Amino acid sequence: MLSKFIQQLRKKNNLTQEFLASKIGVSRPTYMQIEQGKRDLTITETKKLAEVFDIPFENFLREEEETKPIVEIKRRKKQAKKAKDGIRISVPQEKVEKFEQVFLYILAKIGGKPNIGQTTLYKLLYFIDFDYYEKFGEQLIGAKYIKNHYGPTPIMFAKIIQHLEKKGKVEKLKSKFYKHEQTKYLVNPNKSLNLSTLSAQELAHIDWEIDRLGGLTATQISALSHLDTPWVAAQERKALEYEHVFYRPEETSVRHYDDEL
Repeated sequence: MLSKFIQQLRKKNNLTQEFLASKIGVSRPTYMQIEQGKRDLTITETKKLAEVFDIPFENFLREEEETKPIVEIKRRKKQAKKAKDGIRISVPQEKVEKFEQVFLYILAKIGGKPNIGQTTLYKLLYFIDFDYYEKFGEQLIGAKYIKNHYGPTPIMFAKIIQHLEKKGKVEKLKSKFYKHEQTKYLVNPNKSLNLSTLSAQELAHIDWEIDRLGGLTATQISALSHLDTPWVAAQERKALEYEHVFYRPEETSVRHYDDEL
């Protein structure tokens, strides 16, 4: 039953009934009836829940969670093997190290701010990567991002967080920001920050992005990412192309082409 599927998803994602009730515009008692199978969902409510759980609507109706890519860190000459239950993506070790250092640097600078939750971090990483490519024609992290309802999502984020938590460098916790539940990450102050893979130019760029975007809420920075050509041009759940930054609208472009001319 869809009611049981929703309940399982809510518990798996550590969400409250009150939060999901607010997302679909009903009271908590009404939402409880939905989970108990005593009230049917409307089409609009069903679509909103599918968006919250980031599952395509058709999959949600079939009570299927979409298979997510399996990220494998590529070390030396080991070849990635195809997984039986999903797509295995091989990521070079040096790219992982750079992702970790950029992520920890962001957390050290603004991770404690109340608006800096997981969704905001996704978009910050995205703009750091794609803006750098537009400015300098080369990659900073060069991470792969896919298109979902809330904006660009770095596919190796979960794997890297798991690695950083295991090493005791990051702590994950749940919090609220203006009544909205969010996942936050705090950097361990007792662990030294390693920035060996980052150049002075790259650090200056990251600081610039933090200054201009670090005060935005998840809703604001997601809305900005939805204007960006790489996200607009991509198909749902497919990778965003770096080359599309050269076709950006005025709202998201960071390169002064007129000055160059």
